[in-house]
Amino acid sequence: MKAPASRYVRCMSPAGLHRLAYKEWGDAANPRVLVCVHGLTRVSDDFDVIAAKLCEHYRVICPDIVGRGRSDHLRDPLHYQVPQYIADMVTLIARLDVEQVDWLGTSMGGLIGIGLAAQPQRLIRRLVLNDIGPALNPQAMARIAEYVGQAPSFASFEKARDYVKLISASFGEHDDAQWNKLARDVLKEEQGVWHFAYDPALAVPFKAMTPQTIAQAEQTLWAAYDAIRCPTLLLRGANSDMLSPATAQEMTQRGPKAQLQVLQNVGHAPTLLDNVQIALVKDFLLA
Repeated sequence: MKAPASRYVRCMSPAGLHRLAYKEWGDAANPRVLVCVHGLTRVSDDFDVIAAKLCEHYRVICPDIVGRGRSDHLRDPLHYQVPQYIADMVTLIARLDVEQVDWLGTSMGGLIGIGLAAQPQRLIRRLVLNDIGPALNPQAMARIAEYVGQAPSFASFEKARDYVKLISASFGEHDDAQWNKLARDVLKEEQGVWHFAYDPALAVPFKAMTPQTIAQAEQTLWAAYDAIRCPTLLLRGANSDMLSPATAQEMTQRGPKAQLQVLQNVGHAPTLLDNVQIALVKDFLLA
């Protein structure tokens, strides 16, 4: 199998231009495109396993959302918000020169997908939401806020990996090789010291959220979800503190009336490394 290509596209924020990095798997001439977008502090490499299995059917595009991985950091951290990410994805899709894409979004990547799928132009053909919905759980947001924005450093990869395992315990059980990759993907080494490969300033707008702004965001997200008309698959970790059973059920009754699949022994969010999880996504997308 051919290795993925690393590419860049220039996007615009109110503070100026920034480079957005993305990985491209499969045949660049394939008109069938799948865009895979990661969670808040994760990176495009999260989708290496599923992209390798789907690139026979799709041109698979996995971006590093701005401020993460190989993408630039924003000059003004107040723009680390979903509207900016949606604008960047519109620019990316324009670069791909296709009219429609399928979308796989984990957590934050799912929120971006909801915003795009709600547009009347039907930019999204089929939508997979991985453990995320329009209702934002304050307790889960507080848990994430505890580590977002910190900039810890580690004297060895092993210590850094153990920290990743600690803050990512809700991902569920993984073997040593999987944990090593999950850690290595979000870490970088400089002069023998390991750091996270994201801008700590991501926390600026995240920690500025109040109960009022969260409630307003939920209203906006539900309105967007109700506007979606494309087939939608909703994955929920059975132990998730981000997507409640009640919200997941409500999502099967409103908007696109998502197909719900509950994944056992995992919380927020399923990593899509397991063959069962991958099969659920593949079967839905290729149905």
